[in-house]
Amino acid sequence: MRATRAIIHLENLQSNIREIRKLIGPTTKICVPVKADGYGHGALKIAVGAIQAGASYLAVASVQEGIDLREAGIITPILSLSLPIPEEIDQIVQYGLTPLVADADFIAELGAAARAAGKIVPVHLKVDTGMGRIGCAPDEAPSIARRVVHEKGLVIEGTATHLAVSDSDDPDDVEYTKRQIAEFKRAVAAMRAEGIDPGILHAASSGAILRYPEAHFDMVRPGIIVYGYPPSADYAGIIPLKPLMELETQIVYIKKVEKGTSVSYGRTWVSDRDTYIATLPIGYADGLSRKLSPGLTVRSEGKEYPVVGRICMDQCMIDIGPEPTARKWDKVTIFGPNPEGPSAATLADRLGTISYEVTCAVNKRVPRVYVGDEPRERVFK
Repeated sequence: MRATRAIIHLENLQSNIREIRKLIGPTTKICVPVKADGYGHGALKIAVGAIQAGASYLAVASVQEGIDLREAGIITPILSLSLPIPEEIDQIVQYGLTPLVADADFIAELGAAARAAGKIVPVHLKVDTGMGRIGCAPDEAPSIARRVVHEKGLVIEGTATHLAVSDSDDPDDVEYTKRQIAEFKRAVAAMRAEGIDPGILHAASSGAILRYPEAHFDMVRPGIIVYGYPPSADYAGIIPLKPLMELETQIVYIKKVEKGTSVSYGRTWVSDRDTYIATLPIGYADGLSRKLSPGLTVRSEGKEYPVVGRICMDQCMIDIGPEPTARKWDKVTIFGPNPEGPSAATLADRLGTISYEVTCAVNKRVPRVYVGDEPRERVFK
């Protein structure tokens, strides 16, 4: 086991999903995205924990991510959120994935593959109400839905949209989100007016779950709030959230340096006093962005220490002071669930990004250690 590791607190996953359930009520389904290796936390373990906590669906961003879960034995419905290339269509059918559909060509190709395999493939119609990414226009929803209905081998299981700014409380963004919700309702009503059952309706990711109950519909897709962070600072504190990931390492070397000594590449930091420098075996190849030096502080034994000099590929250094209490092999927390910090949101603020990117960036060479894990047979084949 490396000194550098990511501790994943699965009990916090259960807690976050319970809080989401309180907000959405007992009947609304939950679809947990486990794309990007479960936002860096490990897709399979997060999938199992989410299902145990009551998730009805999982969501992935690629066909291969869905295949990996199926081959691991996951039997829960898996929604594929990105459109595939032609070579992946047979795999969608073979592995029982549920794709989004938005155009006639893909519907025809998927239907042909389903018929050839003698299977019925459930699909979710994607309506673009203002995200500008994938999906048919609201006015096209009935005609695209009819193509699915008439395509033997396919069945409409759901209809979805994605909200672009539901994580912002800016008045213009609030108005835009409300327009998107209204457009989605209009598209669904048009489908129903033509006798087409839209199936499970879903639109809300984390932001809309927290602030737009009218967007909860039949199912919600909580992303970052499942992993313990609000989608933006505007939404902090609405429900209690507990971060899952704790990125930690250990002090592996300590040396005394004199005033005027430089540390790391480029000599960007020079000590202004005699002090002690501790080396940590974590760097940007592990996901600790080089842009965090200077500025990052880490925590060890209840004390904070600044990272000094540039973060290297595999190591970084901290100033532990002229009379250090820190010792070799002491644990050092880069970020985690401790309310005293630092958290992934702390690092994200300093990077000018979002907590999603911080957890996703933790490289796979960093071992994941799971705590609070109680797998149950019912999750698997």
